[in-house]
Amino acid sequence: MNIQTNPTASNPERLLRLPEVESRVGLRKSSIYEMLGRNPPAFPRPLKLSRRAVCWPASEIDAWIQVRIKAGAQK
Repeated sequence: MNIQTNPTASNPERLLRLPEVESRVGLRKSSIYEMLGRNPPAFPRPLKLSRRAVCWPASEIDAWIQVRIKAGAQK
C-alpha cells in the first residue's frame, strides 16, 4: 500500500507500510522494532496512521539505507 501525502508535488512523499519497509531494508519486523526500542532509536520512527496502523516516510527509509551504505564503505 502506497499512500501519497502531496500528489501535486513533482516528487511526492510516499508512505511505506511494514512489508515494503522490510523488503527495502532486508530486515524482519522483530529486528526493526528491536532497533526502535534502543535509546536512541537506531531506525526511523513510524508515523501513526490510525489506532492500529503505522507507516514510514520513504525518504526517511532511503536516508537510513544511505547512512548504512556509507558506514559500511568506511570500514
